[in-house]
Amino acid sequence: MRRRTLLSAAPLAAVTAAGLAACGSGSGGGGSNDSPDSLTYWASNQGTSLENDKEVLTPVLEKFTEETGIEVSLEVIGWSDLQTRIQTAITSGQGPDVLNIGNTWGVSLQATGGLLELGDAEFEALGGRDRYVPAALATGGAVDTDPTSIPLYGLAYGMYYNVQMFEDAGIEPPTTWEEMVEAAKALTDPDKDVYGMSLAAGSYTENNHFAFINATQNGASLNSPDGKPTFTEDGVVDGILRYLDLMQEHKVVNPSNAQFDNGTKSVTAFANKQAAMIINQNNANATIESQGMTPEEFKAVPFPAPADAVDDCASHLAGINLAAMADTDNRDGALAFMKFMTSPETQAELGKPFASLPVLVDGEPTFTDDTEQAEMFMEIYAERSAPLPLVPWEDQFETTVGQAMNSMFAKIATGGTVTREDVVTAMQTAQDSIRA
Repeated sequence: MRRRTLLSAAPLAAVTAAGLAACGSGSGGGGSNDSPDSLTYWASNQGTSLENDKEVLTPVLEKFTEETGIEVSLEVIGWSDLQTRIQTAITSGQGPDVLNIGNTWGVSLQATGGLLELGDAEFEALGGRDRYVPAALATGGAVDTDPTSIPLYGLAYGMYYNVQMFEDAGIEPPTTWEEMVEAAKALTDPDKDVYGMSLAAGSYTENNHFAFINATQNGASLNSPDGKPTFTEDGVVDGILRYLDLMQEHKVVNPSNAQFDNGTKSVTAFANKQAAMIINQNNANATIESQGMTPEEFKAVPFPAPADAVDDCASHLAGINLAAMADTDNRDGALAFMKFMTSPETQAELGKPFASLPVLVDGEPTFTDDTEQAEMFMEIYAERSAPLPLVPWEDQFETTVGQAMNSMFAKIATGGTVTREDVVTAMQTAQDSIRA
């Protein structure tokens, strides 16, 4: 079974140089403010709610203002809207000065030309390239190019389980996919509205992540060496069907989960003891605890691969990156803000409430006081994670494949059957739309 070490990795993989056509920008400038004493910042939802994010970030931004004299206008945007808002801002030229992006969007957004290129001069202003974990920084752009984003928060998937439910059933935490399924079956009791697992089965972002992870476990790739999509490869199709079968064949997922359009809803089901297990990124800790579970009531283990897996991948290289708009009217202020947000002090301060993994070399995790759990997630991030395709069409992979899986889960939830041939057809459609 293959393992990987990413934290000290060189550029991850060659990708095609062909990119998306650059979108035009309006003459009004990228930022809503044109004063050197102000910035606009779009933050992604990292905490338990949009309001929680504002509560966490406001004092941090006030420190930046105290240090620099630059006022920051904050807007927190939910994940269901963020990508569309960014694309609209790039097209119109009317957007923020600085923004968070999903790190899997790094190459796609770079290809639009709408984000500020970070060359040697910019990295000097940011404090140097060598501050950042190399593999995390590599998500900021295509190989052998100047990136257009830097890592802000690191994340990795884990499989969370309810300690008491496992102990009462005499079940050990699973180490293989097969053990996970058997545990889920033993803990499923539809009459009590309790299921072995909860999935965000209506979330295209979550679904495409597991299409990738399961395919990687099967030794399959989503793209060819020359950067073309390869979604119909056997390992990709079989990995998707394996994931769908948690609801379809094994019936360990409540069919209502097909309506769960974000990961928070599956976390809520877990916290309410309606599910014994969830597969979520390590920032689930904050949400679980905010809904009443104590740290002693849940644990996490690596998301297990099948016993005969080719690769023990347990997560994609997840996280949030930070970027500036190419046509910001306050370039120096934007770079100063990016440096501040990725300073060791700010990283440590935000790592706890946002349950993030450190993206700085020699950074220490602060999201949990459980040393064993922190080390486990850091090992997944360092050794058992792989980056989603570093190609300009990655965002199209997320939407086409993720939404196809949404539809397949919806079909299963309403009593239909999804066959392997159905998966092949859906992946062919997704692949053809990108190749076109």
